Amino acid sequence: MKKETLAIIYGGKSSEHEVSLLTAKSIINEINQEKYNIFPIFIDNEGNWARGEKITKKIEDVKELIFNNFTKDIVSLLYVDNKKIDIVFPVLHGPNGEDGTIQGFFETIDIAYIGNNVISSATGMDKAVTKKIFSSIGLPQLPYVDFIANDWKHTKEDILQNIEQKLNYPMFVKPANLGSSVGISRCENKDKLILGIEEALKFDRRIVVEEGVVGAKEIEVSTLGYNSISSTDPGEICNISTSDFYDYDTKYTDGQSKMEIPANIDKNLYPIFREMAERAFKALDCSGLARVDFFLTKDGKIYINEINTMPGFTKFSMFPSLWNNMGISYSQIIETLIKLAKERYNERKLLKQ
Repeated sequence: MKKETLAIIYGGKSSEHEVSLLTAKSIINEINQEKYNIFPIFIDNEGNWARGEKITKKIEDVKELIFNNFTKDIVSLLYVDNKKIDIVFPVLHGPNGEDGTIQGFFETIDIAYIGNNVISSATGMDKAVTKKIFSSIGLPQLPYVDFIANDWKHTKEDILQNIEQKLNYPMFVKPANLGSSVGISRCENKDKLILGIEEALKFDRRIVVEEGVVGAKEIEVSTLGYNSISSTDPGEICNISTSDFYDYDTKYTDGQSKMEIPANIDKNLYPIFREMAERAFKALDCSGLARVDFFLTKDGKIYINEINTMPGFTKFSMFPSLWNNMGISYSQIIETLIKLAKERYNERKLLKQ
């Protein structure tokens, strides 16, 4: 059987560049090289593109995935022997990768790609837009306020007054369009709130401030699908680091987070979490993969937090671990994602343009 060609695109300009490299390494090492010719495509921090040679062995170090033979002819990187690569797997986290921009590029040049489409990527990346969509379908959320940098510049005191009227401390300040807890601050008072907002504005022009909930469990559900959706039993994140919350270092650096899989909660809640995760997936018209995050309060209330349309595949990642608990291996996840990408591509080809 003739091998299909598959390109893994990783790195990127966002603050999650290093996470993307770790994800790429893990995925490349699990793809069946007997079935696919795998080509790595690296994007550096400045947005320059380079392609490496066909993968023929396991990747031991992410440094093996960094190249400097950059080209301005990006489209040429998606051709091998004058033939377009069969399918692309973008494992780019954050802006310029998870936000619909590169997905639009793939659609423009008419190539099949794994993961969420333009609209689901863009809406899933923007926490403010996502919250409005979740609200429209009745998914419960914690109170929040969102605003843009220009409003903060000209009406700072009005914004602070509005936040303190609507929300209780502690609060979490988040850039609307970043993931992996980058730029997020936990704020216990007004002074810290101001500092948190100023920090978040370094990463995005739009800010979301959410009311925190003390002692809530952080629950996550993994989803796969396109025309039909499947989900996992929930898992729980237990932060055992010295950080105030499940921040970037806890997730990817210090290893001071513990995953309880399945979650150590009332099992009668499992189907409720799964149903809510699938509703969120469907509401954003997701395809391929997503991880949906929740809070479970001490008095049993469930709040949806956010959806991640390109969850990490590092060794610390919840997404593949949850599927493993359901009997689905890492390599099986990848095969499923490839199948779903082909299904969407073939369906789209039948539509009138």
